[in-house]
Amino acid sequence: MSMDLIKKNNYLFKNVISLKGVGKKLSNYLKNKKIEKINDLLWNFPYSYTDRSELVNLSKLEIGKIFTIKIKVIKYNFPRIRNLPNKIICEDNIGKIDLVYFNSREGYLRKILPLNEWVVVSGKIGFYKNRYQITNPDYVTKIENLNYVQKIIPKYSLTDGINEKLYRKIIEQVLSNIQNNEDWYDEQFNKEMKFDSWKNSILKVHEDNKNRDINSNYYRRLAFDEIFAHLLTMSKNRKKIKNVFKKKKKFKNIISDKIINKLPYQLTTSQKNVITEINNDLTSDKRMFRILQGDVGSGKTIVSLIAISNVIESNFQCAIMAPTEILAKQHFTLANEIFKSHNIKIDLLTGKTENKKRKKILRDLEDNKTKLIIGTHTLFQKKINFNNLGLIIIDEQHKFGVKQRMNLAKKGGDDCDILLMSATPIPRTMIMAIYGDMDISKITEKPKKRKPIITLSKPEEKIKEIYSYIKNQIKNSNQVFWVCPLIEESKILNYASAVLRYEKIKKIFKNRVGLIHGGLKKDEKDKILNYFLNKKLDILVSTTVIEVGIDFPSANLMIIENANKFGLAQLHQLRGRVGRGSNQGVCILLFKKNLSPRAINRIKILKSSDDGFLIAEEDMRLRGYGDIAGFQQSGIKFFKIADPIHHEDLFKIAERKISSLTLEEENSNKFNFLIKLFDKAEIIKI
Repeated sequence: MSMDLIKKNNYLFKNVISLKGVGKKLSNYLKNKKIEKINDLLWNFPYSYTDRSELVNLSKLEIGKIFTIKIKVIKYNFPRIRNLPNKIICEDNIGKIDLVYFNSREGYLRKILPLNEWVVVSGKIGFYKNRYQITNPDYVTKIENLNYVQKIIPKYSLTDGINEKLYRKIIEQVLSNIQNNEDWYDEQFNKEMKFDSWKNSILKVHEDNKNRDINSNYYRRLAFDEIFAHLLTMSKNRKKIKNVFKKKKKFKNIISDKIINKLPYQLTTSQKNVITEINNDLTSDKRMFRILQGDVGSGKTIVSLIAISNVIESNFQCAIMAPTEILAKQHFTLANEIFKSHNIKIDLLTGKTENKKRKKILRDLEDNKTKLIIGTHTLFQKKINFNNLGLIIIDEQHKFGVKQRMNLAKKGGDDCDILLMSATPIPRTMIMAIYGDMDISKITEKPKKRKPIITLSKPEEKIKEIYSYIKNQIKNSNQVFWVCPLIEESKILNYASAVLRYEKIKKIFKNRVGLIHGGLKKDEKDKILNYFLNKKLDILVSTTVIEVGIDFPSANLMIIENANKFGLAQLHQLRGRVGRGSNQGVCILLFKKNLSPRAINRIKILKSSDDGFLIAEEDMRLRGYGDIAGFQQSGIKFFKIADPIHHEDLFKIAERKISSLTLEEENSNKFNFLIKLFDKAEIIKI
């Protein structure tokens, strides 16, 4: 390229405060809209348009609509009593209209509305005391500036402290400074895709009412840029990781074969395939950076423990990191059971580990006595030093973004392999977006011993029948989950539905009922979950804070109230909390009358399938990207412009294009600009 694109467009990467007319106060208002750098303004697209294009006389006015008029100022009315509005009487050849101003200085109004002069005014038409009026007009300008007002003007989502006129000045200043760049895609590709230039696409999306459609060529061009920048970043990271050489793990499957032979069940073909993939990574001289996806109850944990046994046989240490203490303890119990005859020292480290014991655990880790450490995020604090860490496993890692993964990879050292595990099935385009820097393994079968969960749906008026059914379940030593949806009112989370249901159930089942919701402190939540785990409670009423991954072997009945309020994938995740033991699991979906056809469709899909991956795809189609359970909660919202549903084809095209790039093309300056434009540069630096 003839000129460094980043230097040429450096303007875009400066703070908004460098713009003319933007001071500290205004920059803080913009920050509330997550607009800090000038390029952030480019992605705040208009959501609608105001038509000020037609200049009309007063006879054509309609109350409540926005009009642009040409009028003459004939009289001022500036009352001397405080809090009364200023009024300017104006006219055209047809009649009179009042311009009414609250909190405006007299001098300012005389300046913008000179007596006996014609002006152009635009605003919403009101009517008071038999006369049209405009209160605080949006635009007042001289006749020669008519073209500035007489337009179809974009409407932006704005925050307090910024009006349309002010924001328009800011965005127009930015758009007028955009440079004509030589394109980063070749001419033939742009022709095939029907893409316009980057500059034209930006201008059109901001200015043209017809191109607000996310499937317009202009919008698709910008969406493709974002997808391409994201997937290219993932590809670069993947190559970086693959360029790091490590010591190969050497093992003969001695411990793992014994473990597999002692299991009270046969591994599925899917589990065996994944174990082979992981073993190939471990024995390679390239670092493993793999995500293991498996539906709820598909047997990911045993696969991870088999991998651990091989790494320990290679004389390396291993670490399992779980999101909660209760899940860490469960992994600790299972690991001790699996490794009990193999003389392997296993320790548990959480935020609650007492100081004396903690010091001993840290010493044993440094001295290579502890071969497997299980814990929460405390495992990766600076003070903790491993002697020879060879494998990190992170369970339920959807809270980890790309940056955290890269930092974790650094923490482990060059000889350390990384395996992430997730029970949240994710649609294919989202897998590309989230895990494009990793190898992906999937367990697609359920263990043969596990019975499929029976899913039923019942109208809420039959709730008394369900109470009778619960009594029989409890008699058969089964425990019950009762889930209520979270209600959101005035942005304050309200747990009323769960509390109300808890009070009603407690009257029937006395002291054998527990309640957990997001308003409880973590310690209180863990205490109640432990009571339930240890069978001190028969029924647990909760909002959707039941920890994914925790096994409650005696919990075999799941009741989901107001089931139509949940997404498909979320219902499937909740359903997977029961039937984890040998007994039959049952899930009852309670719903109110008059369900929409869409809600009926969701319930039908859930009743007919227990395939989490299929359900995730359906959920994304029905509810849309950004609403998928596990993404909003974890703050993972990768795309400002692109939509993985509507632009699914662009993901596939970007993937193909990136795989065909030469090394020289991939690292060329034109793509560096694109990566910086979409704030991906920081990820590559890590």
